[in-house]
Amino acid sequence: MTWRSVIAALLLAVAAAAPAGAIEPQEQLADPALEARARTISQELRCLVCQNESIDDSNADLARDLRRIVRERLTAGDTDDQVLGFITARYGDYVLLRPPLKPGTLVLWFGPVVLLFAAIALLILRRRRRPAESPPLSPEESRRLARLLDEESAP
Repeated sequence: MTWRSVIAALLLAVAAAAPAGAIEPQEQLADPALEARARTISQELRCLVCQNESIDDSNADLARDLRRIVRERLTAGDTDDQVLGFITARYGDYVLLRPPLKPGTLVLWFGPVVLLFAAIALLILRRRRRPAESPPLSPEESRRLARLLDEESAP
């Protein structure tokens, strides 16, 4: 292995380890402070298409549109909370990767924990429950079983 192939392998490993990010160069704001705020907000918003990614990481068209809206609102002078409020008013609390704790979002916060405890309780109850004993064999069933066992053991 030559030193060039080693360097190429290292560069490839470094490039693969870098965050992919879906932000395209033309989306970025000229003001670094506003761009940093936009990225922070974008990392708090869920892509409604991908559902498990932030809009900052998603390549979906809707995520791109939401990133554009975030940047437009920041450029217009909105605060971070105003931008989040604007997006939440349009798409609901589900768009937030960390929805607020309120009656409408209790299922989002506690649903998985409740399901986990319900599954554990079900497993414990099933282990404690013993199978019912089968009724004893009738005299006819006993004779038939004996015949079958005799036939099987005969050469």
